[in-house]
Amino acid sequence: MGHSTTRAALIYLTTGSEREKLIAEGMGKPAEEIMGRSEDREGSGT
Repeated sequence: MGHSTTRAALIYLTTGSEREKLIAEGMGKPAEEIMGRSEDREGSGT
C-alpha cells in the first residue's frame, strides 16, 4: 500500500471503511424515502 508500517496501513483502512459506511448511510436515507414514495403509486413503472 505504500505505508511506512503495517499499523499505518491498518489505520488508513479502518478510517476509510468508517467513512464509506457514513456516506452509504447518508445516501441510503433519501433513497429509502424515494423508494417508499414510489411504492405508493399504482403499477410497477416499467
